[in-house]
Amino acid sequence: MTQNNSFLKNKHILAVDDESDVIETIQEILEEAIVDVAQDYETASQKILKTQYDLAILDIMGVNGITLLEECVKRKIPAIMLTANSMNPKSLIESIKKGAISYLSKEHLSVLDSLINDILSKHKQGRSTWKFSFEKLGNNFNKRFGNDWKDDDKEFWDKFDKNYYI
Repeated sequence: MTQNNSFLKNKHILAVDDESDVIETIQEILEEAIVDVAQDYETASQKILKTQYDLAILDIMGVNGITLLEECVKRKIPAIMLTANSMNPKSLIESIKKGAISYLSKEHLSVLDSLINDILSKHKQGRSTWKFSFEKLGNNFNKRFGNDWKDDDKEFWDKFDKNYYI
């Protein structure tokens, strides 16, 4: 990472994924942070209850990520959804509605440190993390979902796009 790591350095982050190779990659990429890991819902839930993390990175499939997101929100732990199999408009909308601060594809693992640094910076400043996410990654959503993917839930997206907040 070539930019200032000030928002990652010594942050306490929980990474939850049922794939050990993804967990290992996250740990390597976020080497400046203190990264706790969990590979199942029960372990992750206990860690969320016992520790006040600076951030949680949650897979959706295999670990009941949406329920973990709800638990993070209750504890005021910002959470980023990181997914491969649930990369679809329905999961994106659900993640927004449930309180995630961003939604990333596992395709972005190689630049995860840079993305998280920027997202945490915006979050700390009280700026929209979703506006940043869509400016930075919106074209990826269009490529993945098709250019007219927002038309399926036009009312939601019209409201959301006005201020990137629900």
